[in-house]
Amino acid sequence: MIRKAALPALLFVFFLLEGAEGWFYPPPVPPEEYGNILINRTSEKNGVKAATFSHWLHRRRHTCRVCHFELEFNMKVNTTEITEEANKSGRYCGAAGCHDGSVVFGHDEGNCQKCHNGDKSYGKENFNRLGHLPRTQFGNKRDWSVAIEKKLIKPRNFLTVKPSGDINFSKKLLLEAEMLNIPPAVFPHRAHTRWLDCNNCHPDIFNIKMKTTKHFSMDYIVQGQFCGVCHMNVAFPINDCERCHPGMGNKL
Repeated sequence: MIRKAALPALLFVFFLLEGAEGWFYPPPVPPEEYGNILINRTSEKNGVKAATFSHWLHRRRHTCRVCHFELEFNMKVNTTEITEEANKSGRYCGAAGCHDGSVVFGHDEGNCQKCHNGDKSYGKENFNRLGHLPRTQFGNKRDWSVAIEKKLIKPRNFLTVKPSGDINFSKKLLLEAEMLNIPPAVFPHRAHTRWLDCNNCHPDIFNIKMKTTKHFSMDYIVQGQFCGVCHMNVAFPINDCERCHPGMGNKL
């Protein structure tokens, strides 16, 4: 008998065998490094190490909306035209309430290495601060959705630009799977609007003007498009199959 815990991994192997050629899934990394990125659009070109950014370290205190809507960071790394001058003038990382030198460390010379260290594991000693959060099998091995729902964390949803109102859209979408014997995926808007603004997904990632989004399939998700924009490197990874396809738990 196949153990339930092994099912997602086995099904993911099935996806790889049945899917289009060219599927590639990044090798697993330690939980304290999952979601960490290196911002290196111009750093090394200017003779400094890439800046490291830890999503898990920041999402304890701020929702994704703060950076990816209010502060205008693109969803894809190294596509935002961040400069040191912009940071020091109060944009991006240097915005009021962030790294402006009053709330947390600022952009003075003594603090450079805290960001420009080129090390994705920088700050890993702080990972034990997540020990009280609900556990999962993949990614950071922490269930951030349950954590915010149960108020185990209370991240701020804005810095200075307050949303016009709470996003209470809670419709769930049932997405039929493209592969034989794979149950539908369920997309819960509420779990996402706790973290994101509607503009983060619509219309650039998902088209809402038509009845469907063209080319929306696992092939493209694995390539980092659609759900894969987040669920390949920051939010729980797509090999956590039952999180999206809950019916898989009934296939044993």
